[in-house]
Amino acid sequence: MTAKTFSAFRNLLAVTLIGLLSFQAQAGSKDFDDYTVLWSVLPSTFLAPEVAQANDLQRSKGIGIVNIAIMKENEDGSMSPVSGQVEGKVTNDVQQVRFLAFRRIQEGESVYFIAEYQYSSGELMTFNATARPTGHQEDLTVRFAHTLFSD
Repeated sequence: MTAKTFSAFRNLLAVTLIGLLSFQAQAGSKDFDDYTVLWSVLPSTFLAPEVAQANDLQRSKGIGIVNIAIMKENEDGSMSPVSGQVEGKVTNDVQQVRFLAFRRIQEGESVYFIAEYQYSSGELMTFNATARPTGHQEDLTVRFAHTLFSD
């Protein structure tokens, strides 16, 4: 990863964390024995234009971003990011299903899976995602819902 892309992605994460403090963004997690799946959801307009461009993300009203990370518990109780695969779908209020095209982004040892999706302001979106850590045989399935509003 180039220094520019690394810096831009670090900015993306900072914006995500700031966004989590607002009422529009949502974060959550689910534990699975030695693994934890973390997620966050935010409007793409929360991203600075240069961060969106550097990460090939569309910044537009009606476009949301879902970010998923897989963490594994170490022997000392700390957590470390792990690679793997994530796939999923999102369903809107009227039960229209859209498949999410997650792509893997690595920043140093951190690994994230990010997908964009379309939404209408005020629409409840239900996410179903399956994470599969590398070398792990069982799927880690999470389900969560969130409503975003356009600025």
